[in-house]
Amino acid sequence: MKAKLVTVGIIFGIFSAVMLNADDTNTEVKQAIKANGQLVYSKTHKQVDSLSAMFQEGEFYGRLRNNNFYFAYDAENSSHDTHVIGSVGASVVYKSAELSGFDFTLGLYGSRAFFDDNNDPINRIKAGKDTLSRYEYVNTGNKSMGVIGQASLDYRVSKTDFILGRQLVETFYTKSNDTKMIPNTFDGLVVGSKDISDTTAKFAYLYQQKLRDHLEAHSVLMVGDANSTSSNKPEWSENDDAGMHKGLTYTALVSAGKPTDAPLIILDLVNKSINNLKINFSSYVVPELISQAMGELNYTLKFDGFSIAPGVRYIQQFDNGAGSIGGASLKGDAAVGYKDKDSLDSKMIAARVVTKIDNYKINLGYTNILDEADLVTPWRGFPTAGYTRSMGMYNWRANTQSYRIEVVRNANKTGIYKNMFIQASALYIDTDEDKKILEDSMFYYTGFVKNFEDAPELQLRLRLGYRDFIGDASIISDYLDSRFEANYLF
Repeated sequence: MKAKLVTVGIIFGIFSAVMLNADDTNTEVKQAIKANGQLVYSKTHKQVDSLSAMFQEGEFYGRLRNNNFYFAYDAENSSHDTHVIGSVGASVVYKSAELSGFDFTLGLYGSRAFFDDNNDPINRIKAGKDTLSRYEYVNTGNKSMGVIGQASLDYRVSKTDFILGRQLVETFYTKSNDTKMIPNTFDGLVVGSKDISDTTAKFAYLYQQKLRDHLEAHSVLMVGDANSTSSNKPEWSENDDAGMHKGLTYTALVSAGKPTDAPLIILDLVNKSINNLKINFSSYVVPELISQAMGELNYTLKFDGFSIAPGVRYIQQFDNGAGSIGGASLKGDAAVGYKDKDSLDSKMIAARVVTKIDNYKINLGYTNILDEADLVTPWRGFPTAGYTRSMGMYNWRANTQSYRIEVVRNANKTGIYKNMFIQASALYIDTDEDKKILEDSMFYYTGFVKNFEDAPELQLRLRLGYRDFIGDASIISDYLDSRFEANYLF
Protein backbone atom coordinates (compact mmCIF):
# COMPACT_ATOMS: atom_id res chain seq x y z
CA MET A 1 0.00 0.00 0.00
CA LYS A 2 2.81 2.42 0.92
CA ALA A 3 4.53 1.79 -2.42
CA LYS A 4 1.35 2.65 -4.30
CA LEU A 5 0.89 5.86 -2.35
CA VAL A 6 4.52 6.86 -2.92
CA THR A 7 4.22 6.21 -6.67
CA VAL A 8 1.11 8.36 -6.95
CA GLY A 9 2.73 11.04 -4.80
CA ILE A 10 5.84 11.19 -6.98
CA ILE A 11 3.78 11.50 -10.16
CA PHE A 12 1.73 14.32 -8.72
CA GLY A 13 4.78 16.02 -7.21
CA ILE A 14 6.61 16.15 -10.52
CA PHE A 15 3.48 17.32 -12.31
CA SER A 16 2.80 20.08 -9.79
CA ALA A 17 6.40 21.28 -9.72
CA VAL A 18 6.44 21.66 -13.48
CA MET A 19 3.12 23.45 -13.57
CA LEU A 20 3.84 25.82 -10.71
CA ASN A 21 6.99 26.96 -12.49
CA ALA A 22 5.30 27.41 -15.85
CA ASP A 23 5.55 30.82 -17.51
CA ASP A 24 2.47 32.84 -16.52
CA THR A 25 3.47 36.17 -18.06
CA ASN A 26 0.32 35.98 -20.18
CA THR A 27 -2.38 36.42 -17.55
CA GLU A 28 -5.27 35.89 -19.96
CA VAL A 29 -7.03 32.60 -19.19
CA LYS A 30 -8.44 31.05 -22.35
CA GLN A 31 -10.46 28.40 -20.56
CA ALA A 32 -11.48 27.43 -17.05
CA ILE A 33 -13.24 24.55 -15.27
CA LYS A 34 -16.43 24.97 -13.28
CA ALA A 35 -16.93 22.94 -10.11
CA ASN A 36 -19.12 20.46 -12.03
CA GLY A 37 -16.32 19.74 -14.53
CA GLN A 38 -17.70 21.76 -17.46
CA LEU A 39 -15.24 23.93 -19.37
CA VAL A 40 -15.77 27.67 -19.82
CA TYR A 41 -14.14 29.27 -22.88
CA SER A 42 -13.29 32.97 -22.65
CA LYS A 43 -12.51 33.43 -26.34
CA THR A 44 -15.15 33.57 -29.05
CA HIS A 45 -14.85 32.46 -32.66
CA LYS A 46 -13.15 34.96 -34.96
CA GLN A 47 -15.11 35.92 -38.06
CA VAL A 48 -13.05 35.35 -41.23
CA ASP A 49 -13.68 35.54 -44.97
CA SER A 50 -11.46 32.80 -46.41
CA LEU A 51 -10.95 29.07 -45.95
CA SER A 52 -7.27 29.47 -45.14
CA ALA A 53 -8.05 32.05 -42.44
CA MET A 54 -10.62 29.66 -40.98
CA PHE A 55 -7.72 27.36 -40.09
CA GLN A 56 -5.07 30.00 -39.38
CA GLU A 57 -7.22 32.07 -37.02
CA GLY A 58 -8.44 29.09 -35.00
CA GLU A 59 -7.54 28.54 -31.34
CA PHE A 60 -5.84 25.63 -29.56
CA TYR A 61 -6.86 24.76 -26.00
CA GLY A 62 -4.54 22.49 -24.02
CA ARG A 63 -5.01 20.66 -20.76
CA LEU A 64 -2.71 18.57 -18.57
CA ARG A 65 -4.26 16.68 -15.70
CA ASN A 66 -3.45 14.27 -12.90
CA ASN A 67 -6.07 12.23 -11.08
CA ASN A 68 -5.64 10.04 -7.97
CA PHE A 69 -8.13 7.77 -6.21
CA TYR A 70 -7.96 6.07 -2.84
CA PHE A 71 -10.92 3.80 -2.16
CA ALA A 72 -10.85 2.21 1.31
CA TYR A 73 -13.26 -0.32 2.84
CA ASP A 74 -13.64 -0.76 6.59
CA ALA A 75 -13.65 -4.52 5.95
CA GLU A 76 -12.18 -6.23 2.88
CA ASN A 77 -13.31 -9.52 1.38
CA SER A 78 -13.18 -11.40 -1.92
CA SER A 79 -15.12 -8.66 -3.75
CA HIS A 80 -14.17 -5.52 -1.79
CA ASP A 81 -10.56 -4.42 -2.09
CA THR A 82 -8.99 -1.23 -0.72
CA HIS A 83 -6.97 0.22 -3.57
CA VAL A 84 -5.09 3.19 -4.99
CA ILE A 85 -5.05 4.20 -8.64
CA GLY A 86 -3.42 7.23 -10.22
CA SER A 87 -3.36 8.63 -13.73
CA VAL A 88 -1.89 11.34 -15.92
CA GLY A 89 -3.45 12.68 -19.08
CA ALA A 90 -3.59 15.45 -21.62
CA SER A 91 -5.93 16.89 -24.21
CA VAL A 92 -5.70 19.33 -27.10
CA VAL A 93 -8.87 20.86 -28.51
CA TYR A 94 -8.78 22.96 -31.68
CA LYS A 95 -11.65 25.35 -32.46
CA SER A 96 -11.54 26.94 -35.89
CA ALA A 97 -12.51 30.47 -36.81
CA GLU A 98 -16.00 31.03 -38.27
CA LEU A 99 -16.53 31.28 -42.03
CA SER A 100 -20.01 32.12 -43.35
CA GLY A 101 -21.56 30.66 -40.19
CA PHE A 102 -19.45 27.47 -40.23
CA ASP A 103 -16.74 26.37 -37.80
CA PHE A 104 -15.44 23.04 -36.54
CA THR A 105 -13.98 21.47 -33.39
CA LEU A 106 -11.46 18.65 -33.05
CA GLY A 107 -10.40 17.28 -29.66
CA LEU A 108 -7.73 14.65 -28.93
CA TYR A 109 -7.49 13.07 -25.47
CA GLY A 110 -5.06 10.72 -23.77
CA SER A 111 -4.79 8.97 -20.40
CA ARG A 112 -2.40 6.61 -18.65
CA ALA A 113 -3.39 4.75 -15.48
CA PHE A 114 -1.12 3.44 -12.73
CA PHE A 115 -2.22 0.71 -10.33
CA ASP A 116 -0.95 -2.56 -8.89
CA ASP A 117 -2.83 -5.11 -10.94
CA ASN A 118 -1.33 -7.99 -8.95
CA ASN A 119 -3.04 -6.86 -5.75
CA ASP A 120 -5.91 -4.78 -7.16
CA PRO A 121 -7.82 -6.66 -9.90
CA ILE A 122 -9.45 -4.36 -12.44
CA ASN A 123 -12.95 -5.64 -11.62
CA ARG A 124 -12.61 -4.36 -8.03
CA ILE A 125 -11.45 -0.85 -8.89
CA LYS A 126 -14.28 1.60 -8.30
CA ALA A 127 -14.19 5.35 -9.05
CA GLY A 128 -10.79 5.24 -10.76
CA LYS A 129 -11.88 2.72 -13.39
CA ASP A 130 -12.57 5.51 -15.89
CA THR A 131 -8.87 6.41 -16.14
CA LEU A 132 -8.40 3.47 -18.53
CA SER A 133 -10.51 1.22 -20.71
CA ARG A 134 -11.30 -1.89 -18.70
CA TYR A 135 -12.37 -3.66 -21.87
CA GLU A 136 -9.09 -2.82 -23.61
CA TYR A 137 -7.08 -3.80 -20.53
CA VAL A 138 -8.56 -7.29 -20.09
CA ASN A 139 -8.04 -8.03 -23.77
CA THR A 140 -4.62 -6.45 -24.41
CA GLY A 141 -3.15 -5.44 -21.04
CA ASN A 142 -3.06 -1.79 -22.13
CA LYS A 143 -3.49 0.81 -19.34
CA SER A 144 -3.45 3.77 -21.76
CA MET A 145 -6.16 5.45 -23.81
CA GLY A 146 -5.90 7.71 -26.82
CA VAL A 147 -9.15 8.83 -28.44
CA ILE A 148 -10.79 11.42 -30.65
CA GLY A 149 -13.11 12.92 -28.06
CA GLN A 150 -14.58 15.67 -30.24
CA ALA A 151 -14.94 15.98 -34.01
CA SER A 152 -17.85 18.20 -35.02
CA LEU A 153 -19.01 20.73 -37.61
CA ASP A 154 -21.07 23.71 -36.43
CA TYR A 155 -23.33 25.94 -38.50
CA ARG A 156 -24.71 29.06 -36.86
CA VAL A 157 -27.59 31.20 -38.12
CA SER A 158 -29.13 33.95 -36.01
CA LYS A 159 -29.25 32.46 -32.48
CA THR A 160 -29.46 28.82 -33.59
CA ASP A 161 -26.58 26.32 -33.76
CA PHE A 162 -26.52 23.06 -35.70
CA ILE A 163 -23.71 20.78 -34.51
CA LEU A 164 -23.02 17.51 -36.33
CA GLY A 165 -20.51 14.86 -35.23
CA ARG A 166 -18.86 13.75 -32.00
CA GLN A 167 -19.46 16.32 -29.28
CA LEU A 168 -20.14 17.16 -25.66
CA VAL A 169 -23.90 17.23 -25.10
CA GLU A 170 -25.08 19.08 -21.99
CA THR A 171 -28.78 18.46 -21.34
CA PHE A 172 -30.75 17.23 -18.36
CA TYR A 173 -30.28 13.60 -19.43
CA THR A 174 -26.79 13.80 -20.98
CA LYS A 175 -23.62 15.28 -19.52
CA SER A 176 -19.95 15.41 -20.46
CA ASN A 177 -19.28 14.57 -16.77
CA ASP A 178 -15.58 15.35 -17.32
CA THR A 179 -14.42 14.50 -13.79
CA LYS A 180 -11.93 11.77 -14.69
CA MET A 181 -9.60 12.00 -17.72
CA ILE A 182 -11.78 11.94 -20.87
CA PRO A 183 -15.30 13.39 -21.18
CA ASN A 184 -18.46 11.47 -22.00
CA THR A 185 -19.33 12.25 -25.66
CA PHE A 186 -21.98 11.44 -28.25
CA ASP A 187 -22.15 11.06 -32.04
CA GLY A 188 -25.12 12.77 -33.65
CA LEU A 189 -26.87 16.05 -34.40
CA VAL A 190 -27.60 18.71 -31.79
CA VAL A 191 -29.65 21.84 -32.49
CA GLY A 192 -29.57 24.60 -29.90
CA SER A 193 -31.58 27.82 -30.18
CA LYS A 194 -32.29 31.04 -28.29
CA ASP A 195 -34.40 32.57 -31.05
CA ILE A 196 -37.55 32.33 -28.92
CA SER A 197 -37.69 35.12 -26.37
CA ASP A 198 -36.68 34.09 -22.81
CA THR A 199 -36.34 30.47 -23.95
CA THR A 200 -33.38 28.16 -24.50
CA ALA A 201 -34.19 25.09 -26.58
CA LYS A 202 -32.07 22.09 -27.49
CA PHE A 203 -32.86 19.07 -29.66
CA ALA A 204 -30.49 16.12 -29.93
CA TYR A 205 -30.50 13.03 -32.14
CA LEU A 206 -27.70 10.84 -30.78
CA TYR A 207 -27.05 7.54 -32.49
CA GLN A 208 -23.97 6.51 -30.47
CA GLN A 209 -22.28 7.26 -27.16
CA LYS A 210 -18.63 7.03 -26.09
CA LEU A 211 -18.35 6.70 -22.34
CA ARG A 212 -15.32 8.10 -20.54
CA ASP A 213 -13.51 4.77 -20.35
CA HIS A 214 -14.17 3.59 -23.90
CA LEU A 215 -11.93 3.82 -26.96
CA GLU A 216 -14.77 3.45 -29.43
CA ALA A 217 -18.38 4.61 -29.64
CA HIS A 218 -21.11 2.16 -28.69
CA SER A 219 -24.87 1.72 -28.43
CA VAL A 220 -26.70 4.18 -26.17
CA LEU A 221 -28.86 1.47 -24.56
CA MET A 222 -27.44 -2.01 -25.01
CA VAL A 223 -25.18 -4.22 -22.90
CA GLY A 224 -22.67 -6.37 -24.74
CA ASP A 225 -22.57 -10.13 -24.23
CA ALA A 226 -20.96 -13.26 -25.63
CA ASN A 227 -23.14 -13.10 -28.74
CA SER A 228 -22.10 -9.53 -29.61
CA THR A 229 -18.34 -10.10 -29.26
CA SER A 230 -15.98 -13.01 -28.65
CA SER A 231 -13.56 -10.84 -26.65
CA ASN A 232 -13.03 -11.08 -22.90
CA LYS A 233 -15.54 -9.27 -20.67
CA PRO A 234 -18.13 -8.57 -23.39
CA GLU A 235 -20.30 -6.79 -20.81
CA TRP A 236 -17.69 -3.98 -20.84
CA SER A 237 -17.78 -3.58 -24.62
CA GLU A 238 -20.97 -1.54 -24.95
CA ASN A 239 -22.87 0.68 -22.48
CA ASP A 240 -21.43 -0.44 -19.14
CA ASP A 241 -22.29 2.71 -17.20
CA ALA A 242 -23.10 2.11 -13.53
CA GLY A 243 -26.65 3.35 -14.18
CA MET A 244 -27.20 1.13 -17.21
CA HIS A 245 -30.05 -1.41 -17.24
CA LYS A 246 -28.11 -4.69 -17.13
CA GLY A 247 -31.02 -6.68 -18.55
CA LEU A 248 -30.98 -4.93 -21.94
CA THR A 249 -28.32 -7.17 -23.44
CA TYR A 250 -27.57 -7.77 -27.10
CA THR A 251 -29.06 -11.26 -26.98
CA ALA A 252 -32.20 -10.17 -25.14
CA LEU A 253 -32.86 -7.31 -27.57
CA VAL A 254 -32.30 -9.46 -30.66
CA SER A 255 -34.53 -12.22 -29.26
CA ALA A 256 -37.31 -9.67 -28.71
CA GLY A 257 -36.93 -8.25 -32.22
CA LYS A 258 -35.76 -4.87 -30.88
CA PRO A 259 -32.96 -2.75 -32.36
CA THR A 260 -29.53 -2.94 -30.70
CA ASP A 261 -28.53 0.44 -32.13
CA ALA A 262 -31.59 2.56 -31.32
CA PRO A 263 -30.82 6.30 -31.04
CA LEU A 264 -31.33 8.58 -28.05
CA ILE A 265 -33.60 11.51 -28.94
CA ILE A 266 -33.75 14.44 -26.51
CA LEU A 267 -35.69 17.68 -26.22
CA ASP A 268 -34.62 20.26 -23.61
CA LEU A 269 -36.43 23.53 -22.86
CA VAL A 270 -35.72 26.29 -20.34
CA ASN A 271 -38.09 29.26 -20.06
CA LYS A 272 -37.70 32.42 -17.95
CA SER A 273 -40.52 34.55 -19.36
CA ILE A 274 -42.19 34.89 -15.94
CA ASN A 275 -40.25 37.08 -13.55
CA ASN A 276 -38.30 35.02 -10.94
CA LEU A 277 -39.70 31.72 -12.28
CA LYS A 278 -37.54 29.20 -14.11
CA ILE A 279 -39.37 26.46 -16.00
CA ASN A 280 -37.50 23.36 -17.18
CA PHE A 281 -38.77 20.59 -19.41
CA SER A 282 -36.79 17.68 -20.77
CA SER A 283 -37.65 14.40 -22.41
CA TYR A 284 -35.91 11.47 -24.03
CA VAL A 285 -36.99 8.66 -26.31
CA VAL A 286 -35.13 5.48 -27.21
CA PRO A 287 -37.49 4.17 -29.93
CA GLU A 288 -39.23 0.85 -29.28
CA LEU A 289 -37.74 0.64 -25.78
CA ILE A 290 -38.30 3.44 -23.27
CA SER A 291 -38.96 7.16 -22.81
CA GLN A 292 -39.07 9.75 -20.04
CA ALA A 293 -40.35 13.26 -19.42
CA MET A 294 -39.22 15.72 -16.74
CA GLY A 295 -40.83 18.95 -15.60
CA GLU A 296 -39.36 21.34 -13.05
CA LEU A 297 -40.29 24.68 -11.49
CA ASN A 298 -38.01 26.93 -9.45
CA TYR A 299 -39.28 30.25 -8.09
CA THR A 300 -36.96 32.77 -6.47
CA LEU A 301 -38.15 34.98 -3.60
CA LYS A 302 -35.78 37.92 -3.12
CA PHE A 303 -35.32 39.67 0.20
CA ASP A 304 -32.87 42.19 1.61
CA GLY A 305 -29.51 40.42 1.55
CA PHE A 306 -30.72 36.90 0.74
CA SER A 307 -33.04 34.83 -1.46
CA ILE A 308 -35.11 31.68 -1.08
CA ALA A 309 -35.93 29.49 -4.07
CA PRO A 310 -38.36 26.58 -3.62
CA GLY A 311 -38.29 24.03 -6.42
CA VAL A 312 -40.16 20.90 -7.50
CA ARG A 313 -39.31 18.25 -10.09
CA TYR A 314 -41.48 15.48 -11.54
CA ILE A 315 -40.32 12.63 -13.77
CA GLN A 316 -42.47 10.05 -15.50
CA GLN A 317 -40.97 7.04 -17.23
CA PHE A 318 -42.85 5.22 -20.00
CA ASP A 319 -42.15 1.58 -20.81
CA ASN A 320 -42.25 1.12 -24.58
CA GLY A 321 -41.11 -2.50 -24.60
CA ALA A 322 -37.90 -2.54 -22.54
CA GLY A 323 -39.60 -3.80 -19.38
CA SER A 324 -40.70 -7.13 -20.84
CA ILE A 325 -37.12 -7.64 -22.05
CA GLY A 326 -34.99 -6.58 -19.10
CA GLY A 327 -37.42 -6.30 -16.22
CA ALA A 328 -38.25 -3.56 -13.73
CA SER A 329 -34.86 -3.66 -11.97
CA LEU A 330 -31.72 -1.99 -13.33
CA LYS A 331 -29.77 -5.04 -12.26
CA GLY A 332 -31.64 -7.13 -14.83
CA ASP A 333 -32.35 -9.80 -12.21
CA ALA A 334 -35.63 -11.43 -11.22
CA ALA A 335 -36.90 -8.08 -9.88
CA VAL A 336 -37.87 -9.51 -6.50
CA GLY A 337 -40.33 -7.30 -4.61
CA TYR A 338 -41.43 -5.20 -7.60
CA LYS A 339 -45.18 -4.83 -8.12
CA ASP A 340 -44.84 -5.58 -11.84
CA LYS A 341 -41.50 -7.20 -12.53
CA ASP A 342 -41.94 -6.81 -16.30
CA SER A 343 -42.80 -3.11 -16.44
CA LEU A 344 -40.53 -0.05 -16.47
CA ASP A 345 -43.34 2.44 -16.00
CA SER A 346 -42.26 4.64 -13.12
CA LYS A 347 -42.31 8.10 -11.52
CA MET A 348 -40.20 10.38 -9.36
CA ILE A 349 -41.19 13.38 -7.29
CA ALA A 350 -38.69 15.80 -5.78
CA ALA A 351 -38.69 19.03 -3.80
CA ARG A 352 -36.05 21.42 -2.52
CA VAL A 353 -35.50 24.81 -0.95
CA VAL A 354 -32.35 26.73 -1.90
CA THR A 355 -31.31 29.69 0.24
CA LYS A 356 -28.54 32.08 -0.84
CA ILE A 357 -26.89 34.43 1.65
CA ASP A 358 -23.85 36.39 0.46
CA ASN A 359 -21.45 33.77 -0.96
CA TYR A 360 -23.21 30.82 0.72
CA LYS A 361 -25.88 28.50 -0.65
CA ILE A 362 -27.92 26.07 1.47
CA ASN A 363 -29.89 23.36 -0.35
CA LEU A 364 -32.45 21.18 1.44
CA GLY A 365 -33.57 18.42 -0.94
CA TYR A 366 -35.89 15.41 -1.06
CA THR A 367 -36.48 12.79 -3.76
CA ASN A 368 -38.87 9.86 -3.93
CA ILE A 369 -38.81 7.23 -6.65
CA LEU A 370 -42.24 5.67 -6.43
CA ASP A 371 -42.75 1.98 -5.78
CA GLU A 372 -42.94 0.94 -9.43
CA ALA A 373 -39.69 0.51 -11.41
CA ASP A 374 -36.13 1.81 -11.42
CA LEU A 375 -35.32 4.89 -13.52
CA VAL A 376 -33.23 4.33 -16.65
CA THR A 377 -30.82 7.24 -17.32
CA PRO A 378 -27.33 5.85 -18.15
CA TRP A 379 -25.96 8.89 -20.00
CA ARG A 380 -24.35 10.68 -17.03
CA GLY A 381 -27.30 12.99 -16.46
CA PHE A 382 -28.61 12.05 -13.02
CA PRO A 383 -32.36 12.36 -12.24
CA THR A 384 -31.75 13.34 -8.59
CA ALA A 385 -29.04 15.92 -9.45
CA GLY A 386 -29.47 19.25 -7.68
CA TYR A 387 -31.74 17.65 -5.09
CA THR A 388 -30.19 14.55 -3.49
CA ARG A 389 -27.43 13.43 -5.84
CA SER A 390 -24.03 13.17 -4.13
CA MET A 391 -20.74 11.74 -5.39
CA GLY A 392 -21.16 8.15 -6.55
CA MET A 393 -24.75 7.76 -5.28
CA TYR A 394 -27.28 6.08 -7.59
CA ASN A 395 -30.38 6.74 -5.51
CA TRP A 396 -33.04 6.30 -8.19
CA ARG A 397 -34.15 2.72 -7.73
CA ALA A 398 -37.81 1.97 -7.04
CA ASN A 399 -39.24 2.91 -3.63
CA THR A 400 -36.15 4.86 -2.58
CA GLN A 401 -36.49 8.06 -0.57
CA SER A 402 -33.53 10.39 -0.08
CA TYR A 403 -33.00 13.46 2.09
CA ARG A 404 -30.02 15.81 1.78
CA ILE A 405 -28.68 19.04 3.21
CA GLU A 406 -25.94 20.73 1.19
CA VAL A 407 -23.91 23.85 1.94
CA VAL A 408 -21.83 25.56 -0.77
CA ARG A 409 -19.40 28.45 -0.35
CA ASN A 410 -17.89 30.65 -3.09
CA ALA A 411 -19.76 29.25 -6.08
CA ASN A 412 -19.38 31.09 -9.39
CA LYS A 413 -19.84 30.56 -13.13
CA THR A 414 -16.35 31.62 -14.28
CA GLY A 415 -14.59 28.37 -13.38
CA ILE A 416 -11.80 30.23 -11.57
CA TYR A 417 -11.94 29.83 -7.79
CA LYS A 418 -9.31 32.12 -6.29
CA ASN A 419 -11.48 32.02 -3.19
CA MET A 420 -11.69 28.31 -2.42
CA PHE A 421 -14.93 26.64 -3.50
CA ILE A 422 -16.27 24.42 -0.71
CA GLN A 423 -19.18 22.01 -0.95
CA ALA A 424 -20.37 19.84 1.95
CA SER A 425 -23.43 17.64 2.30
CA ALA A 426 -25.07 14.92 4.35
CA LEU A 427 -27.37 12.48 2.54
CA TYR A 428 -29.71 9.86 3.97
CA ILE A 429 -30.88 7.11 1.59
CA ASP A 430 -33.83 4.88 2.54
CA THR A 431 -34.15 1.90 0.18
CA ASP A 432 -36.62 -0.98 -0.11
CA GLU A 433 -35.37 -4.12 1.64
CA ASP A 434 -38.19 -6.16 0.06
CA LYS A 435 -36.43 -5.63 -3.27
CA LYS A 436 -33.15 -6.89 -1.80
CA ILE A 437 -31.70 -3.38 -2.10
CA LEU A 438 -29.74 -3.30 1.15
CA GLU A 439 -28.34 0.20 0.82
CA ASP A 440 -29.89 2.21 3.68
CA SER A 441 -27.06 4.61 4.52
CA MET A 442 -25.72 8.00 5.42
CA PHE A 443 -23.30 9.54 2.93
CA TYR A 444 -21.10 12.44 4.01
CA TYR A 445 -19.36 14.49 1.33
CA THR A 446 -16.89 17.38 1.25
CA GLY A 447 -15.32 18.88 -1.86
CA PHE A 448 -12.78 21.66 -2.42
CA VAL A 449 -11.74 23.48 -5.61
CA LYS A 450 -8.94 26.06 -5.68
CA ASN A 451 -7.23 28.19 -8.35
CA PHE A 452 -4.14 30.24 -7.53
CA GLU A 453 -3.85 34.02 -7.66
CA ASP A 454 -0.54 33.96 -9.56
CA ALA A 455 -1.41 30.94 -11.70
CA PRO A 456 -5.18 30.84 -12.38
CA GLU A 457 -4.56 28.21 -15.07
CA LEU A 458 -3.73 25.72 -12.32
CA GLN A 459 -6.65 24.20 -10.45
CA LEU A 460 -6.58 21.63 -7.64
CA ARG A 461 -9.56 19.56 -6.51
CA LEU A 462 -10.07 17.34 -3.46
CA ARG A 463 -13.25 15.30 -2.98
CA LEU A 464 -14.01 13.08 0.01
CA GLY A 465 -17.05 10.87 0.55
CA TYR A 466 -17.77 8.46 3.38
CA ARG A 467 -20.67 6.00 3.31
CA ASP A 468 -22.05 4.60 6.57
CA PHE A 469 -24.49 1.70 6.04
CA ILE A 470 -27.21 1.33 8.65
CA GLY A 471 -30.01 -1.03 9.66
CA ASP A 472 -30.39 -4.10 7.44
CA ALA A 473 -27.61 -2.72 5.22
CA SER A 474 -25.04 -2.78 8.05
CA ILE A 475 -23.69 -6.10 6.74
CA ILE A 476 -22.14 -4.09 3.87
CA SER A 477 -18.73 -2.58 4.53
CA ASP A 478 -18.57 1.17 5.05
CA TYR A 479 -16.11 2.90 2.76
CA LEU A 480 -14.13 6.05 2.05
CA ASP A 481 -14.05 7.40 -1.52
CA SER A 482 -11.30 10.02 -1.89
CA ARG A 483 -10.22 11.77 -5.10
CA PHE A 484 -7.50 14.32 -5.76
CA GLU A 485 -7.13 16.06 -9.13
CA ALA A 486 -4.81 18.67 -10.62
CA ASN A 487 -5.51 20.52 -13.89
CA TYR A 488 -3.36 22.95 -15.85
CA LEU A 489 -5.04 24.73 -18.75
CA PHE A 490 -3.25 26.57 -21.52
